[in-house]
Parts: sequence; C-alpha cells; structure tokens
Amino acid sequence: MELRIFSSPSPAVSYFQVRHHMYRWTKKYHKFGSNVNNRFLKKNVKLEKAYSSKKSRGSVYCLNNPENDPCVPSETQLLNAKVIYSVAPAMGHNKESHPECNSRVPAIVNALEKMELTSKYRGTEIIELQSFRSASVDDIASVHERAYVSGLEKAMAQASEQGLIFIDGSGPTYATATTFHESILAAGAGISLVDSVVLASKFRHDPPVGFALVRPPGHHAIPKGPMGFCVFGNVAIAARYAQRVHGLKRVFIIDFDVHHGNGTNDAFYEDPDIFFLSTHQDGTYPGTGKINQIGRGDGEGSTLNLPLPGGSGDRAMQTVFNEVIVPCARRFKPDIILVSAGYDAHVLDPLANLQFTTGTYYMLASSIKELAKDLCRGRCVFFLEGGYNLSSLSHSVADSFRAFLGEPSLAAEFDDPAFLYEEPSDKVKEAIQKVQHIHSL
Repeated sequence: MELRIFSSPSPAVSYFQVRHHMYRWTKKYHKFGSNVNNRFLKKNVKLEKAYSSKKSRGSVYCLNNPENDPCVPSETQLLNAKVIYSVAPAMGHNKESHPECNSRVPAIVNALEKMELTSKYRGTEIIELQSFRSASVDDIASVHERAYVSGLEKAMAQASEQGLIFIDGSGPTYATATTFHESILAAGAGISLVDSVVLASKFRHDPPVGFALVRPPGHHAIPKGPMGFCVFGNVAIAARYAQRVHGLKRVFIIDFDVHHGNGTNDAFYEDPDIFFLSTHQDGTYPGTGKINQIGRGDGEGSTLNLPLPGGSGDRAMQTVFNEVIVPCARRFKPDIILVSAGYDAHVLDPLANLQFTTGTYYMLASSIKELAKDLCRGRCVFFLEGGYNLSSLSHSVADSFRAFLGEPSLAAEFDDPAFLYEEPSDKVKEAIQKVQHIHSL
C-alpha cells in the first residue's frame, strides 16, 4: 500500500474531522484539567531521549530466548511484583491542540508518582521496565503490510522537513520526524511486558499484571495503514508475538475503549485462535463494530462486538462483564488476556457520551485480573488506548493500578455524581440479550 500523506493545515486551525463529525477543542477539554506542568514535560523529554540513546549504543537487546533478555526483570525481581509497567510517552510525536498529544502519558506518570503508586514508594510490588527494545520490522509486519511499514519510515524525511504531516485522512492521524521510531518503541514496550509476565507465570500462579503506558495508541490502525490517531496496532502485535515467541496459541483481547477497535478487529477477523471482544459506544467513530460482525471463515464466532447506547455507565458495564465477557472467556479458554484499555468512555471525556467513572475502570481492572488468574495463570497485559481528559485519564489509570495491587478504590475522591444521569437500562438489556443470542451465551 502506498502511504497517503496529506498537507498540514495552518497551526491556527484547531478543528479535526472524524468522518462527518466536527469537534473543536476549547472549553470542554480544558475545563476538567488538561494541563501538565512544563517541568514535568521536560523531565519526560529527557526520559524519552534516554530510551533512544540506550538503543543507539546497542545496550538494549531482546534475544531469541526472552528469559535471558536484559529487558526482562530477573526472577528475583518478579517474585513479589504485583504490577509491572513500561512508559513510552512519545514526546516528539505531538500536535498542539490535538487530543492525542504528548501530555497524556506524562499526566498518568505524574499521577502515579503523586499517589505513591511507583516502586519508589512500593518497593518490589511495582516494577517499571526501565529498558526495553523497539519492536522489529518483523514484529510489526506480523500485523501490518511491509509496504506500509517501509513507507512510514521513508515519510519521516518529509515530516522532518515540514515539521508535521498527516498520514491518514480519517482522524486524522499525524506524524512528526520521530513518529516511526516512537511507534516501534511503543510496540516494543508492550511485547517486553508480555515477556516479563510470561516469565513470571512460569514460577508464580499470580504473576504481575502488565500495563503499557504508551502512545501513539494502536487499535484503529489497520493492516494496510494508520487510522484514527493510531500508527501501529500495539495490542495486535503483542498478540502475534505471544503466539510466535511464547507458544501461547489462544489469545483473548478485551477492548473497552469508547470507540470500536476496528484495526484489531480486521487483523484477526478470520483467525479462530484470537478472540476479539469490543464494547464501544454505538454510532461513534469509526462506524464499525456492528453487533452482527462476528468474524469470517475459520474465525466466525471469534469476534464479538457489543455497541452500547449512549449514556451507558457503571451498571451497564458491570452487567456486560458478568453476562458477556466472562462466559465468552471461559468458553474460549485463553492462554493469555490482552486488554486495549481506552479511558475515553469516562463521563468527563470530550470525545463520546458514555458514563464510565473512575470506579468503572477499577471494577474492570480488578475483574479482568481475576479472570486471567482463573483462566490463564494470571497472564494479562493492558495497553493504553484512548482517554483525552487528562484528569479522568490519570485518575482512572491510577485506580486500575490499585485494583492490580488488591487495594481499595479511591474513586469516591474523584467521581462527581452530579455529572451522571440515568442509564438507558432497557436499551442496554436489549443489546446484551441480542449479543447473547448471536453468540449462544
């Protein structure tokens, strides 16, 4: 596929087009806290450069045997860990006034530090992977066409000259001179977590949960190219890696982003060994993920799409988890669970109209952790996808960490009931019953 590059609009324009909908980033985004102090951003720019310089010196490698890989913590380090996470903030991949900006991951890291959810305060309970390799071209090409991968790498010269280019008209997805490097680093951060979690599961029945705090996000990126802010399919690449390197044949992917993960959906639509389950708001970008899209050929029945009506919230998602996700996972019998963790279904997020809260995300994190423990020796890795209100994003990720640690939620400190309204219970019930009928649950 030839990579399509679109002219960059004037920096003064703060509109972006998502299919036929127009959004403007003004009051709603800034109202709920979109600022990260400059000192912290500068600190993370140095962090990103540190990752890059280590790679250029050749000191970060992942060998064919992940157990001997210096990117993976030792068994001693993994013995007591409950959470293991990686940080790839992509500080150079940025467009001002764009929702998918380089403030997102630093806001999360800042919140984890402030709430004492790092190894500095928790010792061996929480591990941050300080070094991890970039994904190889072969890793990326396990999901994406090689022509797209090479085309994006070549486009970096144009991005370097122009400062910023658009590489897809649907979203749109932008690129800067560092996008290719930072995208393969994000994918690498995820597969390095897979290595660590799998290693821990060999000597523990309750290995740490992995969380890739990375960007650009990935679940919209289709095999032929970028889409919807996404460059490479991080969770899809990790799924193929888990199969190829670790022999984990059956992969269960849960995507609770507010938008349908069409890229992941397409990558595995005919694959019976990877079950893709997406909950998303009905009628939102990219317009895919209909309830009757269930897979094709050998993969028929291994894709489940559940569009939820606008206004669905905590009660709806708790029911969906118990009545749809759990029975699907139990029947599929996965070897590992991967999660596209989008936090843009939060009631304060500006891009959609669901009513998830910090408490909803705590419930999901805790429940998925227990599901993985029951079904696949605890092997589970989360991948950051959407989430564009920095306050709700960072608080919700932090509460997910608390769930992984087995600690009480602090959602009551952050969730304001005044923002909530009555959920469309009848429509939710109808959607659940329909998907249960289609999939014989």
